[in-house]
Amino acid sequence: MSNHQPLGRPSGLSWFKSSYSGTSGGECVEVALADHTVHIRDSKNAHGAILRLPAAGWTAFVSFAGDHENVPA
Repeated sequence: MSNHQPLGRPSGLSWFKSSYSGTSGGECVEVALADHTVHIRDSKNAHGAILRLPAAGWTAFVSFAGDHENVPA
């Protein structure tokens, strides 16, 4: 978690779906960018939990996931 935002629900964020999200529903995430924090939530549960990561942590995750997207689990 980041100490840049209070633990309550952040307001005024502009949420957008992942570019990998399809149009048929399913497993989608939404992301909102704030000063030094990236907020992530389940698009099907907008009032549910929000994961907050430092921007550098999100960048590292996306880079790692992009490098490993074609590797079988």
